Amino acid sequence: MFQKLLIANRGEIARRIGAVARGMGVKTVAVYSDADVNLPFVKEADEAVRIGPAPAKDSYLSIPAILEAAKKTGAQAVHPGYGFLSENGEFAQACADAGLVFVGPPPEAMARMKDKSQARKLVSAAGVPVVPGSDGVLPDVQSALEAAERIGYPVLCKAASGGGGIGMAAAKDPAELEKVYRQCTDRAKAAFGREGVYLERYFPAPRHIEVQILGDTHGHLIHGLERECSIQRRHQKVVEEAPSVLFANGRNAALADTLFTAAVTAAKTFGYANAGTVEFLYSDGQVYFIEMNARLQVEHPVTELTTGLDLIGWQLRIASGERLTVKQEDVTRKGAALEFRIYAEDPVKYFPSPGPLKVFQPPTGEGVRLDSGYAEGDVVTPNYDPMIAKLIISGATRDEAIARAVKALESFRIEGIKTNIPLHLRILKDPAFSAGELDTHFLDSHAKP
Repeated sequence: MFQKLLIANRGEIARRIGAVARGMGVKTVAVYSDADVNLPFVKEADEAVRIGPAPAKDSYLSIPAILEAAKKTGAQAVHPGYGFLSENGEFAQACADAGLVFVGPPPEAMARMKDKSQARKLVSAAGVPVVPGSDGVLPDVQSALEAAERIGYPVLCKAASGGGGIGMAAAKDPAELEKVYRQCTDRAKAAFGREGVYLERYFPAPRHIEVQILGDTHGHLIHGLERECSIQRRHQKVVEEAPSVLFANGRNAALADTLFTAAVTAAKTFGYANAGTVEFLYSDGQVYFIEMNARLQVEHPVTELTTGLDLIGWQLRIASGERLTVKQEDVTRKGAALEFRIYAEDPVKYFPSPGPLKVFQPPTGEGVRLDSGYAEGDVVTPNYDPMIAKLIISGATRDEAIARAVKALESFRIEGIKTNIPLHLRILKDPAFSAGELDTHFLDSHAKP
């Protein structure tokens, strides 16, 4: 095991990685921008290095600044967390070139997954069911129109280098596709530096299911069961849970086997190692591969709480060359868990709500876990993602987890800014959510203020 780890991230995930590393006897180095100098993740680290001003492009996205911080502190490894540089293959390669261990998949695996349209081709050839779509990137509007005729409307236009719903929009007919194609290429270029887009069939009411993957560098690869992330707003996840109601208590066992086999096959096709997630859509009794995320997911705690896997601990052990000793048959489910992303935003209009946390009093109690990037008195700035914390609730059953979550959210006191806690409570109290009747458009017709 390496002796010193640089955490190339901020907020709650930097705190979580730091706590796990220090618990394993590894010293930690935080990197921070001017906007974050007083946050808990900086104070808790063994060392902290300023890497630039508030804009992410000048700090958390600056590969030279992060590598210089590692060199300055003598760090031997780098954990990218999620977001920022976590899925940047050039960063992973730069770490390797600098003699640093990158806590994530091999750069070659990241390269295979980077172009999502090509990734679809690879896994489809390996027998993984994929959403019907175009054969690769579409160079112009005419090729998109021709592909859409083959696929059938409605279609979803997606950025080939995308993620997080950026550069993604649906079209119901040729006229709308012409408009959407230009919008998506512009957004893709602005966000990812590349215009490439491709098409997939648009399912009107799918569920979003993902499978946790964990593999070592010695060829041993397992899945950590599934999570459901169907509650979304503008393609951004809002509430996640494990298990999915679709597969809880042995339901749809044959389909679950198909799902897990497809996930492991996809990961092996990419040559994957470390922690990752394979994402699927479920519609009309079938599952379809969408993409694989080459990183830890925001929602990984619901898997940890229901399987007992310490995903970050295993990330560090695998990166240091250790063998994964967990066998597939060892991975079993106990109970249920829900995760709520607590955002600094208006719960009705969804506008960002930065400002000082004049009061920040999280809930406590059985089954309550909080992964927070802030403490009372800290200031939430408009420079980054508005997530303040993640509230994760577990219980023996889904109903128990829901009841505990309502109590926890109702007692969570935050003053000084607006948050989306009222939205979470509306979701939990909606009969359709309690019944497990979920899809990615849930918020279009449910949980209204």
